[in-house]
Amino acid sequence: MRMIVILFALLFPRLVAADTPMTAEEFEAYVTGRTLSYGVNGEVYGAEEYHPGRFVTWSFLDGQCEEGRWYPQDDAICFVYDFDPDPHCWRFFRETGGLRAEFLDGTTLGSLYEVGEAEDGLGCIGPDIGV
Repeated sequence: MRMIVILFALLFPRLVAADTPMTAEEFEAYVTGRTLSYGVNGEVYGAEEYHPGRFVTWSFLDGQCEEGRWYPQDDAICFVYDFDPDPHCWRFFRETGGLRAEFLDGTTLGSLYEVGEAEDGLGCIGPDIGV
């Protein structure tokens, strides 16, 4: 019985932490300098490269990339991009396998999950490349 109480005491803070959105400082420390891939429903959705100063590059991994920035708003992290100035806000959670992101606009997109990290960035070929 004593062992069960000890195990519960050790695990409970982790269970609570998994349901607490990351702060902007935690998110920034985790992502800056990294390129993370995200998946939804077992499929890769896209990837984001996180630059210093809260700048980002997003791609659906089709060779096209969009520049933007992120900022904190309440308990969310919001992104605005050059192609779409409307904010896209998410709550990020740190889990065993990486990040989980919950989209806050009420669509059916649901949650994205971190599924990998690229060592060499996104390999963007566009937009607006041509003669």
